[in-house]
Amino acid sequence: MRTAAQAANRVDTARALRKVGVVTRVYELAMTHQLDADDFFIHCVQRFCAEARLNFFLIEPLWVETFYALLQQGRLWPRALLNMHSEHHLPDDIYHRLVRLAAERNTQVIDPPDRALAAFDKARLHPRLVQAGIPVPWTLVVPREPPAGWELTPEQQAALGQPFVIKPALGYGRKGLVLDAAGPADLQRSVASWSDGHYLLQKRVQPRLRQGEPVYFRIYHVFGDIRVSWWNCYNDHYRLPTEAEAAELGLGTAEDLVRRIAALTGMNFFSSEVAQTEQGDWVVIDYVNDQCHLLSQSADASLGVPDALVESIARRLVEAVKAMVRPGG
Repeated sequence: MRTAAQAANRVDTARALRKVGVVTRVYELAMTHQLDADDFFIHCVQRFCAEARLNFFLIEPLWVETFYALLQQGRLWPRALLNMHSEHHLPDDIYHRLVRLAAERNTQVIDPPDRALAAFDKARLHPRLVQAGIPVPWTLVVPREPPAGWELTPEQQAALGQPFVIKPALGYGRKGLVLDAAGPADLQRSVASWSDGHYLLQKRVQPRLRQGEPVYFRIYHVFGDIRVSWWNCYNDHYRLPTEAEAAELGLGTAEDLVRRIAALTGMNFFSSEVAQTEQGDWVVIDYVNDQCHLLSQSADASLGVPDALVESIARRLVEAVKAMVRPGG
């Protein structure tokens, strides 16, 4: 939550820079993006910014080096920056460095880099979720190079079951994900695919099937609002749940889990993956994705998020930015 003091600091930053004649351009919202396929989301953000009379800059790969240099020189300053692309595991990545520089220059980053990294790092977040009583798979966190001769104890092997899952702490997009692990030797399969400091060994959770469809959801938290989509973890297909389905499944319980994760981490914009087991219990499978998948279905019918959901998320983000940069206006 932005305090009055923080808001005053940002106003003072802009005034001070203008007073010394350094800044030549102030953007109310800038957004980092690789322009891989999310054109519809980008266009929605641009349109809603125009409707709200917020000036907007898209920091695509063509401009990222220049934008970074001008920000470093004090010749431009974004009041808010929506981070849709930076690599947490690559500190030298230009987008990673840009987001950190913006935060240092008093830009309101969505979400602040240290906060986002703490939430995105599954090895760091997992014990906090357990302590908070949020249901997650049984998990063992191990370093990239366990001690010589390390083996699972019989109790750990029993808790993990067969097969179990291995995932990198900072991995995403299934990179480094092993779904059929049988023992410690399989850790090297994940390491070979994704180099990381820590890895999670997890009990594999099978979502229950309803009319041939896994009861598995991607739930978006957007500045206090919740947006929900079915997500078929076997074929990546998205669709919106009906009101009747939400009532039948008790989807409000899953939504509350995501609200609790937001309260625990302080994150404003992220998505989580939540599944229901055969016993009817909800389990958080993937904790915090801070740079959400927003490829639209109109761009890719098989892998895309419903257009109405993408548009709704873009609208809420712009509303939140307007409240940040023009308090009371």
